[in-house]
This record gives sequence, C-alpha cells and structure tokens, in this order.
Amino acid sequence: MTTPTKGGQGVTRLPFPAIWLRDNCPCPACRDRLSGQKLFQITDLPAGLAVESVEETDDTVTVSFSPDGHRSAFPREWLSAQLGDAPGDGRTEQDKQLWRAADVADVLPVTQWVAYRGNDAERLRVLREVPRLGFAIVRDAPRAERTVLEVARTFGYVRETNYGELFDVRVELAPSNLAFTGLAIGPHTDNPYRDPVPTIQLLHCLSNAVAGGESGLVDGFQAAAILRAEDPRAFETLTSTLVAFAWSDARASLRAERPLIETDPYGRVRGVRFNNRSMQAIRLPEDALVAFYDSYRAFAEVIGRSELRLTFRLEPGDCVIFDNTRVLHARTAFVDMGGGARHLQGCYADLDGLMSTIAVLAGTP
Repeated sequence: MTTPTKGGQGVTRLPFPAIWLRDNCPCPACRDRLSGQKLFQITDLPAGLAVESVEETDDTVTVSFSPDGHRSAFPREWLSAQLGDAPGDGRTEQDKQLWRAADVADVLPVTQWVAYRGNDAERLRVLREVPRLGFAIVRDAPRAERTVLEVARTFGYVRETNYGELFDVRVELAPSNLAFTGLAIGPHTDNPYRDPVPTIQLLHCLSNAVAGGESGLVDGFQAAAILRAEDPRAFETLTSTLVAFAWSDARASLRAERPLIETDPYGRVRGVRFNNRSMQAIRLPEDALVAFYDSYRAFAEVIGRSELRLTFRLEPGDCVIFDNTRVLHARTAFVDMGGGARHLQGCYADLDGLMSTIAVLAGTP
C-alpha cells in the first residue's frame, strides 16, 4: 500500500494540495454524520489555505491548516486509496469487455427466472453482465403481460415515457413505427431523440410462432473501437459532429442533438446513438457534409459486419436486458398477419438503478 511520503528535514509532505485535503475533511463540522454529505460550500473555505503541520499514527494522518487552524483527521488507508488514476464510473469502454459474436455465442450471460428471483448471488452475477458485456437474458419468466415491468423492478425503476410504462412490439394494421411491422430492422439504439436517452431497455417475449423474427445484438463500443483503429479521421468526425434526432406524433414532439459516438474528455467511448429512422437532415457546409457522410457510412459498414452481430431467437418467457447506450439491437424479417404470432413487450429503465443494485448486492455501496 502506498503511504504519504516523508519530505526533507523530518517534515511530512502529503501528495495532495491543501485545498483538496480541506475539501475532503471528514470531521463532523464538515460532514453530516448520517448522510456523509458536506456541510460547507467551497467558497466558505479560507483563501490561501496551506498545510501548517501533519501528525501521523499507524492508522491516521492529522492535518492542521492555516490560516484558520482547522484540523482534519484522515484514515491513512483512505488517503492511500486516493492516489493514482480515478476508477471512473464504469460507463466508458475501459470498463467493458468488448465482443464480437463468436466471443459470446457459446457463453451467453443467461439465467433462469426462478433462480434469478430467488437467489441474490445469482441476481448479482447476471446483473454484472450488463455493464460488462452490455446485455443479459432471463429465461422462463412468466409468459404474462406486464412481466417486463416486474423484471425491470428487480434492479431499478421503470422509465415511463410518452409510450407509457411499457410498449408492445407486434404487427399493427396501421403502424406508427417500423417496429410494428414484420420488416427487418437494422441494428440501432432506441429513442436517440430523448435527452437523456433511456439507458436500459428490456424486451420480453410473449409469443414468437413465426418464421424469421430472430433477434440480433451488436456491441456498439466494439464497432466504435474498430472504426477508430481502421479510420481515425472518421472516428474523429463522428465524435465531433452533432446529429439531430427527432420523433413526433399528435401527443409528443421530441428532439435531441448528440454525436453518433460520444466520448469522455479523455477520448474514451462512452455512448453510441445510431438510428437512421429518426435521424434528421444534417446542416453543415458542403465539405463537412461530405466528410460526415463518408464517416457515417464507414461506421454503418462496421456495424453491419456479420462477425459483430450476435443472432438468437427469443422464445416465449425470454427477457433480454441491454445497455441502450452501447448495444444496438435488430431483428430479421418475418410474416405475421396481425394475429399476434410474434409479440414482445418492452420497457425502459436506467443504468444508475442497475449499478446501485449491483453495489448493494455486492455490499459495496
């Protein structure tokens, strides 16, 4: 374990600036004992803070500050844990296992409903697969309407939208969305026209007695990593160009502008939005439009590679849970004359609830 180092002339030198130490003071005058929340604003701290002295024991480092004489006692283990790079929030590519179809086809992250509901360790195991791989499948859930909501509530809260708590995916006679037809649907993320976008999507199969209609998943972070390696200029264009997405009907009008590939300040992929059905006309100078469309096509071609697409059939009772900021979903064409031979129910939730449940189940809140 790394510990604070000794400086010259016997004076302890801590590898943290005085303002950082004071801002993280754990004393009861600075933090509420019950919530752990800070009781001060940064502007409440004196200007020109400096470390006046440091006292050490085996377990504690106590810092005295000037000009006000405030004293802060830090657990040595906690200070040591703050050295090095921050761990991040688990949302970027550095914390994921990127995959192609062959990597996961024989080791799908699958559980059975009874085991998932009845055993916290099994629920924790499966839920961890969602941030790691981007998806998980619960088999043999009850084949009853609204079960998808029950699945979502095992790890978080249902994200209600203008579609309601849930939505039905089946052939309709007058469809308002291509999802409600038997047409093939290419890999895409849902609701890119929302801000914030729903970060978790669930699809629960109630019936699937049609020829075709196989489901497909693509790791969008893997596709983005491939694009960055093969065509860095296209990757840069798609991370720096805002794209407008929109959707409307008589009751709602939704619009959001985001890049197709979102990165954090360190350049790590954090999200993918990809949905040609709701993408609006791009307004850029002509040269920039040509560059964008070259990049857009390059990314679409990577996403469309057969080795990236995991194809499987959802059977009645199956519920797939996936990260809608990372995993693109698709389906093959099928024929259903409107009799409900293929019927899925879906809903949205969010990653923060899922990550919270993982932390609580793991005992590391």
